[in-house]
Amino acid sequence: MAVLDVKNLKKIYRPRFGGNQVQALSCVNFSVEEGEYVAIMGESGSGKTTLLNIMAALDKPTEGTVLLDGKPLSSIKDKDIAQFRRDNLGFVFQEFNLLDTFNVKDNILLPLVLKGENCKHMDSKLQPIAKELGISALLEKYPYEISGGQKQRAAVARALITEPRLILADEPTGALDSRSTDELLGLFARINAGGQTILMVTHSVKAASKAGRVLFIRDGEVFHQVYRGQMTDEQLYQKISDTLTMLATGGDRR
Repeated sequence: MAVLDVKNLKKIYRPRFGGNQVQALSCVNFSVEEGEYVAIMGESGSGKTTLLNIMAALDKPTEGTVLLDGKPLSSIKDKDIAQFRRDNLGFVFQEFNLLDTFNVKDNILLPLVLKGENCKHMDSKLQPIAKELGISALLEKYPYEISGGQKQRAAVARALITEPRLILADEPTGALDSRSTDELLGLFARINAGGQTILMVTHSVKAASKAGRVLFIRDGEVFHQVYRGQMTDEQLYQKISDTLTMLATGGDRR
């Protein structure tokens, strides 16, 4: 079953006061099945961020449709869109986006507070997630008191706490050192093995090599894709590297 369907997506930015319009996406089509772990790659300016923003209902396409569980995002009223995101999407950002005035526990629970859930129910959800992510001892600390890797674990916990249909990760390893990157990617693998659907935008070949499928965006469309199949992480890493070289040198689909 497809959790996410992207159909004939096109996005054109038209300057308010004249000037040349910019076509960020030309014709994007792909689906993400339930339980998949998909990475999206492409050079800067290829349309990755625009695509992510549209899938997150933070922007609207010029043409085309994005469906989550068969429901078009365009059918959601503006007044309901924030609630829709809280109920269906989990977000993991490069810069963590934690609130320094909240401790780790309150940062994680914030989506549930906004949903109006009772405290007892929130705590019953928090404890197993905190244990799985290895942050139980950090819940009373503040973001400025913990490391980057620990902050990202807290951000992942915040994304998981609402039991989202889809996690959208935007360069989740971009601000981490190599050790924290390895820990986070291992965490994503365990979460995905538990059935969580993940869609990750990344520049990192290492991060993408942990996914089950990699989509490559060029000139505003899906230019190529690679399936893991029986490949090891190392073999997929090499396949991704070869494909990026092909993209950079203007090669054709293969």
